[in-house]
Parts: sequence; structure tokens; C-alpha cells
Amino acid sequence: MSKIQKHGLGNGLASLIPEEVNASLIIDASDRIHEISLELIEPNKDQPRHSFDENSLKELSNSIKEHGVIQPIVVLPKTNGRYQLIAGERRWRASKIAGLNKIPAIVRTLKELERLEVAMIENVQRVDLSPIEQAIAIEKLHQQFNLSYDLIAKRLGKALSTVNNIARLLNLPPEVIEALNKKIITEGHARSILALKDYPEHQKYLLKSSIAGWSVRQAERYVVSIKSGVRDKKEAKARVAMDTPETKKLGQVLKTKVHIRRMAKGGRLEIVFLNDDELQRIIKQLS
Repeated sequence: MSKIQKHGLGNGLASLIPEEVNASLIIDASDRIHEISLELIEPNKDQPRHSFDENSLKELSNSIKEHGVIQPIVVLPKTNGRYQLIAGERRWRASKIAGLNKIPAIVRTLKELERLEVAMIENVQRVDLSPIEQAIAIEKLHQQFNLSYDLIAKRLGKALSTVNNIARLLNLPPEVIEALNKKIITEGHARSILALKDYPEHQKYLLKSSIAGWSVRQAERYVVSIKSGVRDKKEAKARVAMDTPETKKLGQVLKTKVHIRRMAKGGRLEIVFLNDDELQRIIKQLS
């Protein structure tokens, strides 16, 4: 599947927003894509961003030479047969560096943009949208309407971190998106799977285990195990377990339940007590 490549972002910011969004998810089937001469397109003078990193543009131009422009830009028609760029200036600039003559573009009128933007914001505020539907709407606002995630968050009345986390779901593998859409797994499971994006095999294993019945907490512990350096699936799975022969033995001695929760470094033991009297009994026994 085609993906949008983003370059030149700092590691902190890049980790928060989608880096390889599936382009087919955010382009409507009804959108007509035109091939427009690069020379007929003028950048938007009101675009708040005026400086572009030359190295990142060069990287993007090399990608365009190899794969073409995957995500169309968005333009407004002008009276003189030219077009004003609304979204996608980096793609436009990189395409010129790559030596392209034309670029794929979605042509919108000003009224269309205003109407679609309002409809999109109203749509994403609906309570019945799935996490993926919300992510698609947010990414459309970002990609096709040139809205920053910060501005989207303000218009939606959500925290920036919430908007970023929702948008990042589009970086999930297709099979995980499908499972989430069908409610076979929860959003919490999906976020844990996304956290293993650098470990595709472990992503597949975690998806399979989540479908089989792992809780979100178990999924999170599996992620911690993999990121702490455990690469063997059996060993990582063992670390997911809250109960071990050792905790069971300790539980028999203390006459209560004892659980283990592994963390990136070490972990913690949890001793269960039902009331203050039982807590005092356990403390006295440990003393």
C-alpha cells in the first residue's frame, strides 16, 4: 500500500505524529486528482511556514524520484488560469528539485474548503466514530487543509497529546487497523502494538495474543519486555504473566495473593490485602 513519507522532523515531534500514513485512507474515492504543471502553481503568501530545511527537501525529492508523489497537494483555482497552493508546499518544492513537470493535485474552491473543513470538524466531534475514523478525519484536516495538529486540537476542544495519539493510529499495520475497526481489539491494544513499530514480528505476535484474549495490561507488559531487550517470544510472554511459581509460593506463605509486574528495569511485587487488619497481619509476618 502507498504511504506518505515525512522527513526532516525532530525526533521528539516525529514520534508524536504519523510518519507513514497510508495515503488511500485519507483520499476520498470521489476526489478527482488532476495533473497540474508545477509552473502554474503559486505558494500561499499567508502560509505561516516560510523556511524549509534543504536537506529534508533533498531527501523528499529523492523519494519522489523513486516513488513519485504519493499524496496529492491541494490547490485553489485563480482567475488567470493559475493555482494557489493550499496544502503540500514541501511536496511542491521537492517535486521541482526532482525535476518533475507536473504534480498530482486536488482542486478545491474556497467555498468547498470552508464547507468541507467545517463538516470534517463536526464529524470528528461525533461520539460514535471509531478511533480509526477519528484518525482519518484528523489527518485529512492536517494533510488537505494545512491545519497544524495544535490548531486541530484547539478547534476540537481536545488536548494536543490526545489528537497526536489518535492520528498516530494510522501508522498501524493494515491487519491491526482492520481488527480495531471490527472491535476485535481495543484502542489500548492497538497503541501497544503501535509501540512495537520497529519490531514487526513482535507486532504480529502481540496482535495474535490480543485477539486470543490478552488484556491491555498484558499487552503493555509485553511491550516493556521487548523494549527492555528481550527478543525471545517465550521469554517475553513469561514476563507478561502476573503469577509465577515464585509468587504462588510467596502467596502461600503470606496467605494472600502476590503478583509480579515487570518493568523496563526490574519490576515490583504486589501483595494483595482486603482490609487494614489483613495488611497489619502481613506486615507483622514480614517483620
